[in-house]
Amino acid sequence: MSAVSTSYGTYLSNLFNPQVVGDRINKKLWDYVRFSPLARIDNTLEGRPGNTITLPYYNKSITAAVVNEGQDITLSKLTESTTTVTIKKIAAGCQITDEALLSAYGSPMDEAIDQIARAIADAVDNDMLAVMAAGADASMTTAAGAFTANGVAEALTLFGEDIDGDKVLLVNPASYEVLRKATGWIAGTDVAANLVIRGTVGMIYGCQVVVSNKLTSANCAYIVKPGALAIYNKRELLVESDRDIINKSTVITADKYFANYAYNKSAFIKMPGQAAST
Repeated sequence: MSAVSTSYGTYLSNLFNPQVVGDRINKKLWDYVRFSPLARIDNTLEGRPGNTITLPYYNKSITAAVVNEGQDITLSKLTESTTTVTIKKIAAGCQITDEALLSAYGSPMDEAIDQIARAIADAVDNDMLAVMAAGADASMTTAAGAFTANGVAEALTLFGEDIDGDKVLLVNPASYEVLRKATGWIAGTDVAANLVIRGTVGMIYGCQVVVSNKLTSANCAYIVKPGALAIYNKRELLVESDRDIINKSTVITADKYFANYAYNKSAFIKMPGQAAST
């Protein structure tokens, strides 16, 4: 029996190629991870055994003081602490029937690719917020008081002499409403250059403001410098497919192994946000 020619007709190989789809989802993934510009991306864990990593960070141990003539300068010792981070797996999948692939309006495959990428990106963003929400950690700076534009200015002083540089203020929609009515508010149309993160809606006291619905229930806001967080990739996104020959459908799954980490705890400030209206 001669080999079947695939030059004519529509075959599954024309509709789904895991490598091609994997590349598309992976590219979309980092476009959709909204908070990734605030993090260092580290791929050194790829191919290394183990599901936990111990990460070091320096404590704030050097202080300055007035030294009178003839007195010795007080010397400080650099101290280092470590924290253990567990690698997480996030995954998403979709099942598409042959009828949907061949007859549906539009492209079910493109829709599946987009939704899988968004779902995984959403999980990465949620985990990054969870790292920032660990504000109870004594080494993280927390501002107090009700949320106001002036409160943002006061919170910025917690950076001390490190107040310069790019800063992003993550707020919920209710906090955004407060800020955009403030005297020092600069509209997004006037903040076109040097944007750190997409979706910037404006600026207040040198902070690029980004609104996130994810902060609504948490009732908090964060001032974050780029590089404050880190994303450690254990493995790049893996996309696989399988056929269900009983109901004639294709199953597509994608998974990612990673860990988020507060790389520089002195580079972000947690402050109370505006309570959402009920």
